[in-house]
Amino acid sequence: MTATLRIAMNGITGRMGYRQHLLRSILPIRDAGGVTLADGSRVQVEPILVGRNAEKVEALAKQHDVEHWSTDLDALIADDSVDIVFDASMTSLRYDTLAKAMRAGKHIYTEKPTAETLDEAIDLARIRRETGVTAGVVHDKLYLPGLVKLRRLVDEGFFGRIISLRGEFGYWVFEGDLQPAQRPSWNYRKQDGGGMTTDMFCHWNYVLEGIIGRVDTVSSQTITHIPTRWDEQGEAYEATADDAAYGVFQMTTPDGDPVIAQINSSWAVRVHRDELVEFQVDGTHGSAVAGLFGCVAQQRGSTPKPVWNPDLPTTEKFRDQWLDVPANAELDNGFKAQWEEFLRDVVAGREHRFDLLSAARGVQLAELGLRSSDEGRRLEVPEISL
Repeated sequence: MTATLRIAMNGITGRMGYRQHLLRSILPIRDAGGVTLADGSRVQVEPILVGRNAEKVEALAKQHDVEHWSTDLDALIADDSVDIVFDASMTSLRYDTLAKAMRAGKHIYTEKPTAETLDEAIDLARIRRETGVTAGVVHDKLYLPGLVKLRRLVDEGFFGRIISLRGEFGYWVFEGDLQPAQRPSWNYRKQDGGGMTTDMFCHWNYVLEGIIGRVDTVSSQTITHIPTRWDEQGEAYEATADDAAYGVFQMTTPDGDPVIAQINSSWAVRVHRDELVEFQVDGTHGSAVAGLFGCVAQQRGSTPKPVWNPDLPTTEKFRDQWLDVPANAELDNGFKAQWEEFLRDVVAGREHRFDLLSAARGVQLAELGLRSSDEGRRLEVPEISL
């Protein structure tokens, strides 16, 4: 017999909620007959689409053969037949949604950041501990092929002693006047929970700590490069949130080695790299560059010996000197893979490895990054205790 988990999916009309979580995760799981559990049985999923625009939500439900949809999230949270509440709505609304759902006995799965402040993020972790529900926070990048390969190289000792990590993320987000923006306007209003640091430092925290080691300090410079943008109605508005953040992080590996990480994040940069985000890890025995899908590496014995000579053009094709790192396994969509892991944890009644405490570390890093920029100094990242 196959059990069914009913999932209220809030914010499903947004880009991430629709494309990554509904279209590429839950619907494929549903259409495949559910998730296989350790004992060979299966658990099926039944999505309930939730959003503020009834017309849009109803249209999506009809398009994807989803029977139930609603604009009343509170009613679904109170509904005993709903097992899980998923949230991909605005950051400013997330704390109330998650807290209410957990207190109603619902398991929760959520996008990041989990709250606008560290105090709220820690409070959510406390509520989870008190209620005993299973809570999962999207850590999608750790499940994507490029970073799976990068993590494998770390585990195999490929790098020797890791020295540094350099990351580049971003692309040009159009202002909205001559061409529509690729991101919603609230992303650029601080009062609505927007901002590059708030959005992305929670990602960088779990990427850094999930692959290299603990983040000990942060030194950041944030800025609003584009001060005026145009919203979905074509009206000009003041961009009050940072659209770029340049961070330096001191880290420590599990073996106690110091590592320096640098990550540039910008929605005002034009791309000259293979993927929209790339991370280069350098070590004494080798280096690797990973995006979300690809990963190339160069061993110590295969490292060329370039010589600096500004009087002659460079003839070496440096990119050709790296080798592709094979997957050696079929890697599923990262969002779907984490959903499946979370659903298995719900059925088993156990904690998800990427929970609200892990998410609080991300909120903490974002807060400290903003404060570091405001104060013009490096700040320590302390442990979080409940």
